[in-house]
Amino acid sequence: MHYDIYLTNILAKMGKYSIDKQPSEVLKDTAQKCRDLRKKESLSQVRLADQSGVSLGSVKRFERSGHVSMESFLKLLSILKRLDEFDSILKPKEDMGIAETLFSNRTKR
Repeated sequence: MHYDIYLTNILAKMGKYSIDKQPSEVLKDTAQKCRDLRKKESLSQVRLADQSGVSLGSVKRFERSGHVSMESFLKLLSILKRLDEFDSILKPKEDMGIAETLFSNRTKR
């Protein structure tokens, strides 16, 4: 019984820690990577905003917190020459040929 209480206390203290990344961590990591890419390309925030059509405030907020609209994010990736990489993240992990065949047969009935 003491073991259960002990384990519960440990898990409660570790609540914010996880093996898998949390969305907030992914946002901040993505923002940091984009900031690093911007600097590598020798672009100021002002220049990136001008070239992408994204407001300077949005660029600053994104780099600080990771929060930006999807459209603005894609515009930034385009200027940072990484838009093609974004396209690959939603590709199926396995061959979808069988699934597509099954669903196309269902719709014909």
